[in-house]
Amino acid sequence: MDGAMGLWRLLCVYLVSLLILQAVPALGLATGRSKGNEKRQAVDTTVDGVLIQSLKVNCKVTSRFAHYVITSQVVNSADRAREVAFEVEIPKTAFISDFAITASKNTFVGDIKDKVTAWKQYRKAAISGENAGLVRASGRNMEQFTIHITISPQSKATFRLTYEEVLKRKLRQYDIVIKVKPKQLVRHFEIDVDIFEPQGISKLDTQASFLTKELAAQTIKKSFSGKKGHVLFRPTVSQQQSCPTCSTSLLDGDFKVTYDVNRDKLCDLLVANNHFAHFFAPQNLTNMRKNLVFVIDISGSMEGQKVKQTKEALLKILGDMQPEDYFDLVLFGSHVQSWRGSLVQVSKANLQAAQDFVRRFSLNGATNLNGGLLRGIEILTKAQESLPELSNHASILIMLTDGEPTEGVTDRAQIQRNIRNAIRGRFPLYNLGFGHDLDFNFLEVMSMENNGWAQRIYEDHDATQQLQGFYKQVANPLLVDVDLQYPQDAVLALTQHRHKQYYDGSEIVVAGRIADHKLGSFKADVKARGEGREFKTTCLVDEEEMNKLLQERGHMLENHIERLWAYLTIQELLAKRMKMEGEEKANLSARVLKMSLDYQFVTPLTSMTIRGMEDEDGLEPTIDKSPDDSLPLEMVGPRRTFVLSAGQPSPTQASPTFHQLPNRVTGVDTDPHFIIRVPQKEDTLCFNINEEPGVILSLVQDPDTGFSVNGQLIGSQARSPAQHEATYFGRLGITNPATGFQLEVTPQNITLSPGSGGPVFSWRDQAVLRQDGTVLTINKKRNLVVSMDDRATFEVVLHRVWRGSAVHQDFLGFYMLDSRWMSPRTHGLLGQFFHPFDFEVLDLHPGSDLTKPDATLVVKNRRLTVTRGLQKDYSKDPQHGGEVSCWFVHNNGAGLIDGIHTDYIVPDIF
Repeated sequence: MDGAMGLWRLLCVYLVSLLILQAVPALGLATGRSKGNEKRQAVDTTVDGVLIQSLKVNCKVTSRFAHYVITSQVVNSADRAREVAFEVEIPKTAFISDFAITASKNTFVGDIKDKVTAWKQYRKAAISGENAGLVRASGRNMEQFTIHITISPQSKATFRLTYEEVLKRKLRQYDIVIKVKPKQLVRHFEIDVDIFEPQGISKLDTQASFLTKELAAQTIKKSFSGKKGHVLFRPTVSQQQSCPTCSTSLLDGDFKVTYDVNRDKLCDLLVANNHFAHFFAPQNLTNMRKNLVFVIDISGSMEGQKVKQTKEALLKILGDMQPEDYFDLVLFGSHVQSWRGSLVQVSKANLQAAQDFVRRFSLNGATNLNGGLLRGIEILTKAQESLPELSNHASILIMLTDGEPTEGVTDRAQIQRNIRNAIRGRFPLYNLGFGHDLDFNFLEVMSMENNGWAQRIYEDHDATQQLQGFYKQVANPLLVDVDLQYPQDAVLALTQHRHKQYYDGSEIVVAGRIADHKLGSFKADVKARGEGREFKTTCLVDEEEMNKLLQERGHMLENHIERLWAYLTIQELLAKRMKMEGEEKANLSARVLKMSLDYQFVTPLTSMTIRGMEDEDGLEPTIDKSPDDSLPLEMVGPRRTFVLSAGQPSPTQASPTFHQLPNRVTGVDTDPHFIIRVPQKEDTLCFNINEEPGVILSLVQDPDTGFSVNGQLIGSQARSPAQHEATYFGRLGITNPATGFQLEVTPQNITLSPGSGGPVFSWRDQAVLRQDGTVLTINKKRNLVVSMDDRATFEVVLHRVWRGSAVHQDFLGFYMLDSRWMSPRTHGLLGQFFHPFDFEVLDLHPGSDLTKPDATLVVKNRRLTVTRGLQKDYSKDPQHGGEVSCWFVHNNGAGLIDGIHTDYIVPDIF
């Protein structure tokens, strides 16, 4: 490829587990020492002039909601173009929420849209004969995301991928799994996991399959105390080397962080920003006795390893059963047979006889799945109805099959109806699907309809362990008929809150949206049935404790709770959608699509296109999520390749300006008017802040990086005694602790590092300054543009007053031109609007001023009266500005901003 043309290749595949970055050609790296006293030889960090400068994974968990950001920077110091690949494996249950590439001083960001729009992009490629498949499965629980890109000579490319998931508790712990497979040495490699759990963290551990015990102790730092836990894995280049003289990396495997929380309190109920999350996992309960029936497929397709591993697992499971339990075994092939035909109690004699039966059974023809399940249901039902001593046990039905129904009733819809009518909600059905040659969707829907879940058992050497691992999750039921109840008038939207059974080591999570003004009376009641008794508890919300908790975390926890609710709601709607048809399915699809777009998640109904990049046919590359995560490798489309032009402008083209950056523009100007552009609504909101001169307001605050912008108000100095004094920004303080950058801006001077006697510039200067990745451009008497290490771009506009003006002081306007790289926790009067949010305008009607209509704005579950008006935006024309039509929110932005405006007053400009 011609590097001067800046051609890029983008290969969008699809998703699988958690972290790979590969440079092509494979890279080697640096120097240092290994374990002990063994010296390692210095290794060149580049191959053909290309090196991976950094690869960082940042995971922040707040109350089980995990937010991951993977960032990698690749540098090409060669004199010709080089191709590299960015490969990431993420959990199948996670949703991508952001992606961007920065290279050749251009940034290309992901834009999430509905798949109907995305299909128009696929169609052209498909018609022209290209492979349009975007999905590729490469693991049991993961999905793979891959981009190939050609980097121009003497330049760098930065990739940034964000995804989110709710961690699920299994076997008394939460697992954060990061797939590490860089395939070469990395100059700066880092995994940083930060955990905040209001209940307090009870344990925290790490596992790295690719590290020796000694090397793990050298490279992994972990700590936890109270509510906070932290894990940092930052191996040097020498610690990454597979041997002292090798240029290959030993980093190849899973990096796992496991933790759990304290369970000394029954209640773990969090409420913020009109949303709640309730985590229910009571401890110190007595295990309930079980009625357990295994329904096993013995058709001919189970021949070989499948039946051998199934028998091994059954023998182990039978050996682990408790003396108080009752059980039976059902086998189905062409015919159905049972071991006893009724439940028998666990005893030495019965276990020995059952294990002998398992060892001896042989395979038998076709697959009478319907008959096998109905026999198992009959055994459990009769026991519950005819034996009073068994009616209070926790009944469980588990089926294992590797094929499709070929004997007896074979119509899947009819089988689902038969099983649903036979079980009638009395106990859960768990379906285990062995291998790929089966209809897993059929098994999944049947389990969901009957209060259970389905799990795929992969044909591998550890299939026996997979079967045992599943059984351990359901081996110890503690409660049945669990009902989590909330005040009906307080809850507007609720995730699943009734569960047939709760098992030891798991957790039930319920989230919902709370109606306005219902927080003070909000509570949760839990009712269930345990071993020999009824279980009841009530959880109440302590608003004061909640506010303290938010401050302790150090970021806006409200957003995490709301996104947790959205994540769970979308997952549940997608699950329900699987078993719907016609209009019901269409309605559910519409709800999923709306929520996916509102919260910017890549789900099976949305796609993310890389905005600004186009291939030679004018198509934008697309990141997609599989509509069916169970698809095996051989059943999905192959990789799709895009050739993208995204490089240097030709001599005849004007250089791109910051105003052309593909991002929303928010700003504050004049007295002071806050202007919030909402691109996804193609509309603008605005509000004023009325405060006294001298007050300092927080405009932008990113707790992840420490980056902040504060502004101090000055008065107009031109008003009558009865007139309210208008205020403007007369001083701005901009700081980035990560680089030690500080900038003070007034209408008179621009001061770099004011606390340490840094240089001072006048607005009469024309200058371009560079410091640690930050570029300042002073445009004489007009504006100041600051770009901070490809992370944020903003503009300060100088307003000179004229003779006779109502304003007697010069003042400043501030505009955030590019906020794509600001963290999701960014806040402040402007910063809180850097991330997508939704609103609706209703009931347009005449206002007190007939030239300015009023309307009702529905935002954050609030209804506000707003007025249509005009504001000045000086981001494109610092001298004259342009008129912006917006909906004006009265009373200092009340209802639109989080909290009240006085919450944003800070004591110091820095």
